[in-house]
Amino acid sequence: MTQWGYARVSTVDQDAALQLDALLAAGVDRAHIVVDHASGMKESRPGLDELLGRLETGDVLTVWKLDRLGRSLSHLIRVVDELGDRGVEFRSITEALDTTTPVGRLLFHVVGAVAQFEREMTTERTRAALAAARASDRRLGRPSRVNRHQYTLIQQMAAAGEPQGVIASTTGLSRAVVGRVIRGEIASLARFDGVVDQDESLQQS
Repeated sequence: MTQWGYARVSTVDQDAALQLDALLAAGVDRAHIVVDHASGMKESRPGLDELLGRLETGDVLTVWKLDRLGRSLSHLIRVVDELGDRGVEFRSITEALDTTTPVGRLLFHVVGAVAQFEREMTTERTRAALAAARASDRRLGRPSRVNRHQYTLIQQMAAAGEPQGVIASTTGLSRAVVGRVIRGEIASLARFDGVVDQDESLQQS
C-alpha cells in the first residue's frame, strides 16, 4: 500500500506549501506527492491524470481539501467512485473524509446521494416547466430568446458544475447562448422583464 498526495494551485506564482505541509503531517511521503499548477475548472490536469494512472489496489489518495481534486461535486464523486472500483481509498484532510473507515465511506455515499437528489430535482423542475410551456402553447425547442426560468436555471446548474452541453440540453438553448449567459454577456436578470434576446449583450460600463 502506498499513500499518495495530490496538491493543486491555480498558477505557477501560487505557493503549495500549506497543502504540502498538511499532506506531510498526514503521513504522505514527499516523493509521493504530485503538485499541479492548473485551474480547478479543468477536469484533465497533467499531474492528476498521471497520478490516477499510477494508483494501484490498496493505495490511498490524500488531498488537503476536496476542491483541490474535483472540478465540481459531480466530478469529485465520479473520480472517487472510480478509485473505489479499483480498490483505491480516498482521504480529504480538511473535511475529515476518509473512505478507509466505515463512517468515511458512509459520509461519502451521503454526499453522493445529495448530489444525485439535486440533479434529479433540477431535471424534474425543468420537465415541469416544459410541460407548462406545452400547456400554454408556447414554442419549444431552441428559442431565440432567454426567459427568466432559463436564465436562473443556467446559473444554478453552472454553479453546481454541470457541463455546458448538459445545461444546453436541459434548457433547450444552444451551447453558445449558455456560454454567453455564464460569461455575463447576456443581460442580467435585473435588466430584463420576461425575456432577453440572445443577441443582447451587456453594455460596457
